[in-house]
Amino acid sequence: MKNRFKKPAKNWIKCAIWSIIYILFIAWIGNYWWLFLLPFIVDIFVTRFIPWDFWKKTKNKILYTIFSWVDAIVFALVAVYFINLYLFQNYQIPTSSLEKSLLVGDFLFVSKASYGPRIPNTPFSFPLVQHTFPEILGGGKSYIEKPQWEYRRLKGWDTVTKGDIVVFNFPAGDTVATKIQNPDYYTLCYYLGRDYVHQRNDVFGDVVWRPVDRRENYVKRCVATPGDTLHIRNNVIYINGEKEDEHEGLQLNYYVQTNGSMITESMFEKLNVSKEDRRIVGSSNPDEMTLLMRLGFDTNLPIYRFPMTEEAKSKLETQHIITKIAVEPDLFAGRVFPIKANYGWSRDNFGPLYIPKKGATVELTLENLPIYEQIIRNYERNTLEVKDDTIYINSKSSDSYTFKMDYYWMVGDNRHNSADSRYWGFVPEDHIVGRPVLVWLSLDKDKSLFQGKIRWKRFFKDASK
Repeated sequence: MKNRFKKPAKNWIKCAIWSIIYILFIAWIGNYWWLFLLPFIVDIFVTRFIPWDFWKKTKNKILYTIFSWVDAIVFALVAVYFINLYLFQNYQIPTSSLEKSLLVGDFLFVSKASYGPRIPNTPFSFPLVQHTFPEILGGGKSYIEKPQWEYRRLKGWDTVTKGDIVVFNFPAGDTVATKIQNPDYYTLCYYLGRDYVHQRNDVFGDVVWRPVDRRENYVKRCVATPGDTLHIRNNVIYINGEKEDEHEGLQLNYYVQTNGSMITESMFEKLNVSKEDRRIVGSSNPDEMTLLMRLGFDTNLPIYRFPMTEEAKSKLETQHIITKIAVEPDLFAGRVFPIKANYGWSRDNFGPLYIPKKGATVELTLENLPIYEQIIRNYERNTLEVKDDTIYINSKSSDSYTFKMDYYWMVGDNRHNSADSRYWGFVPEDHIVGRPVLVWLSLDKDKSLFQGKIRWKRFFKDASK
């Protein structure tokens, strides 16, 4: 026994360093049951009661090679799992909803420690896979549903504030039609009927339920925090009655008419408009043509539709071939959150709306119930029903509700091309993943490798603003 403790000083130093790191980690997560594993660290570096590296003594070269790879892979997976879970993860921008702040093809480091990492709802999962294995690996769930732990967040060094770009799990992604995920499942059921969505597997795919931490990751800008009152008037955001300063990357959709000439590819590049975001308006849509005539456009000349920042719009206005520019009208009344009620709100004119704060109480009426229904039933797990014009929560008659969590309002900078809180509502605090901190790679989907596909100027760009 004594001989087992007679080890070189470097072994003891390694043991001490890893033990301190492990104890600090346990103190951070607040689960002291993990201290029972501390003797294993001592054994790895000092006592060696367990033959951790037995395979190194084999003379069989094949077995040695196999176990060398297994040892390296297991260590890498464990390291990646804990780094991805508690520190940061990689995230790719898939859509243009945050352009021109973050671009399609940006790869981000997302800090989970900024707002405090969540203890996982589903602790047994494969690293670097959100919810489903790729088809090449057979598909199927990448996590085990049981056990599922309750929401708990470790202490971070910051809180979500207005203006932050935030990565979060999609709130309406608890139930998913796997083949059509935009619009979300609840919107599909509202417009098409739940039975139809469930019966047409060929169109909508399987309908599956996902825990909070296994829902799709979204990235948007936080424009309102708990306790705020949000109001959008003519695309301008007001918080608590005060007009908010817009970010430089904000862009809206515009109709653009020329004198008959076509806008060149080089001009689109100067305006930073991707191929996917632009189109020429055609006669195939008579309603749109009627709208354009009402706006004073000549439908016999080329008319484009694409998003622009104010800076890009100013550049375009100096071009001699441009004869008219008009912002896309607001045509989305009644098709925004909450979809079960029509308050006359729309994409560009929304609210006023109170953003729930933990511990705050609101009066509940049949008129405002659609706003808070999803919070009460889905996010905070109460039973909710209406009988004879009376609201019952957990089988008790209720005319008010006290919120258990904080909520946020997330909107994309590409204001007219963003599926965000205006369409599916509040983002609960337990859905917050982290803050993007750095662009480590950026690829332009419209260009080949030899045409400037890599956006070198975006490397190491601050992704939090």
